[in-house]
Amino acid sequence: MRLFNSLFSCFKNRLKRGGEGQTAAGDKADDGDDTWNLFFTLQALEVATNFFSEANKLGHGGFGPVFKGLMPNGQEVAVKKLSMGSRQGLREFTNEVNLLLKVQHKNLVMLLGCCVEGPEKMLVYEYLKNKSLDYFLFDKRKSSSLDWTKRFQIITGVVRGDDTHLHTFKISGTHGYMAPEYAMHGYLSVKTDVFSFGVLMLEIVSGRKNLDRLLGSDKADLLTYAWELFQAKKTMELVDTSLIEFNPDEAAMCIQLGLLCCQASVSERPDMNSLHLTLSSDSFTLPKPGRPGIQGRAGHWTTTTSTALTNTKDSSMQTGITKTSAGSSTIEYYSRNSMSYSSMDEGR
Repeated sequence: MRLFNSLFSCFKNRLKRGGEGQTAAGDKADDGDDTWNLFFTLQALEVATNFFSEANKLGHGGFGPVFKGLMPNGQEVAVKKLSMGSRQGLREFTNEVNLLLKVQHKNLVMLLGCCVEGPEKMLVYEYLKNKSLDYFLFDKRKSSSLDWTKRFQIITGVVRGDDTHLHTFKISGTHGYMAPEYAMHGYLSVKTDVFSFGVLMLEIVSGRKNLDRLLGSDKADLLTYAWELFQAKKTMELVDTSLIEFNPDEAAMCIQLGLLCCQASVSERPDMNSLHLTLSSDSFTLPKPGRPGIQGRAGHWTTTTSTALTNTKDSSMQTGITKTSAGSSTIEYYSRNSMSYSSMDEGR
């Protein structure tokens, strides 16, 4: 039997209600849209998580502990308590959450709402209970089932929000996938998902975790290593060596897009629609990425300004991309993979 019966079954409803614990009241978006329930009550989350008991603790993400909860309507949720170090003000925080609820890409993150009662701010996500991508991608005994065709389908399917190729790849808020503005300062951004997706692309192409200290200091951080290989025009060295065959042009494009998604400056990251257009086009303009957002020794994030690169079939040694492109100008604690999919047949 095939390993994948279907990588399918995304949510039909973009937002599931949290039952009695979620309110709409004056918690609407500024544009007057009253169809989005934003706030969960503290009491409801306390009951759902058994008062944030250790037994319900799922782990400690990049910006606070995460607890499993069960809402009155039977929905399982993951509640992230943001640390007091977040510098984002209450109004700014709630506005960003409201915006994220409306524009979030369904295959990356399903944020259900937030709680701002008391001194702490909390984010409420859908609970992931299916096997994660790393169960297959990072285990060399199983990764052979993920040939290049399947890996590229995963990447393009996530970007499209495709309901026919995969289930739901979702990224938890942990350091290896977190955008710098969130990891360092607790700021939510509508392009936080884009940064996370960039790391995901690099993991899928390379078949390794975003942090693996066993590989040595030069290769431990995937984002840094990918950037250094790109600078040295050795992009193909990042591709998973377990792949018997792969499309070098598609692989090079995914690596370059991954680096563009991981720019430290929010404005320099593409949006998911731009990624979709690029991955589905025969002709496109792909700028050269600047230095991505990486954590330095001093604990800060850096980037550089770079000029654009003209990609043509004759310049594939520089970019590895054969799709025709015109030039353009561009200014420019980690985690395990927590992306989940289900409806799988493991060949039993």
